[in-house]
Amino acid sequence: MDYYRYHGLGNDYLVIDPRETSAVTTGLTEETVRLICDRHFGLGSDGILYGPEFHPDYPEQPGVRIFNPDGGEAEKSGNGTRIFARYLVDAGDQRVGERFVIHTPGGPVSALVAEPRQRIEMGMGTVSFQSTAIGMTGADREVVNESLTVAGRPVVVTAASIGNPHCIVPVPNATATLVQELGPAIERHPAFVHRTNVQLLQVLSRSAIHIEIWERGAGYTLASGSSASAAAAAAVRLGRVNRRLEVRMPGGSLQVAVAPDWSVTLVGPVESVASGYWSADFKSRLAQLG
Repeated sequence: MDYYRYHGLGNDYLVIDPRETSAVTTGLTEETVRLICDRHFGLGSDGILYGPEFHPDYPEQPGVRIFNPDGGEAEKSGNGTRIFARYLVDAGDQRVGERFVIHTPGGPVSALVAEPRQRIEMGMGTVSFQSTAIGMTGADREVVNESLTVAGRPVVVTAASIGNPHCIVPVPNATATLVQELGPAIERHPAFVHRTNVQLLQVLSRSAIHIEIWERGAGYTLASGSSASAAAAAAVRLGRVNRRLEVRMPGGSLQVAVAPDWSVTLVGPVESVASGYWSADFKSRLAQLG
C-alpha cells in the first residue's frame, strides 16, 4: 500500500510507510507534502506520518516524522503518535497490550494499544513552562499568566512545551470563531521563535475543560493530543482543575492525567479509515515535485 488513512477524533493523518510506498521512495519534500495533503488536488489530510524509520542509537524502536499540511515538520503530535501506534499494531510491528516506544523529533513517547485497537494510551513526556524550552524571546522565565499584545489587544497567556510549543489562552467561552480570529496572529507572534500552536481554554469544572485549537502549520483543527496535553497541564498549573480530567474538543474527548512531575498521559480512540495506492497520474505529479 502507498498510504493508510486514520483519524483521531476527526484529526486525520495519512501514514506513509517507506517500506511499502511505490512513489515516495526518497522521502518527502515540502512540495510533495503540500500536494498529498491538499483536499482538492491531493488525498487531503491534517498531516502525514512517515515511518517507521530507525536510528542507529535505537535500532529496535520505531521512529516517525510528522509533517504538517504546509510542508513543515512538527516535533511531536499526540493524535499523530496515537495513530502511528495503531498503525504499527495493524502492520504487525507491535503487539496489542504491550507497551512500546516511538521516537519523535520532540522526544520519545510510550504507547499501549488495547483491544479493539481503538483505545490507545500515550505517555506524552513532560511539560515545561520555561520560555527557553518553548522557544520564546526575552529572559528565561516561566510563562504563566503573561500579557501578550495580539492584533492590537492584550491577552493573558500561559505557554508550554511538550516537545512542541503551545500558547494557551484562558477565556470564558472558547469558540471556533474566536480561535480562528486570534490563532493566526498568536501562531506567528514574534515572541515565538518557531511559531506556536494555540489553544483557547475554557474551564468547565474541576474535572473537565473545553479547548478550541489553532494548529501551527495546519490551522483550525478538530482535535489535537499535544494541544490537549499542554492545555490540561496549563489548567493544572493555574490551579483551575484536578490532575485527572477530560479534555473536550470539537472532534471528541480525551482523558488526560498530569502527574506531579508534569509528565502527561492521554487516552483516546483512533479509527482506521482507508488504505490505497497512488494512481499513475498522481505518481507522475509526485515525481515531478520530488
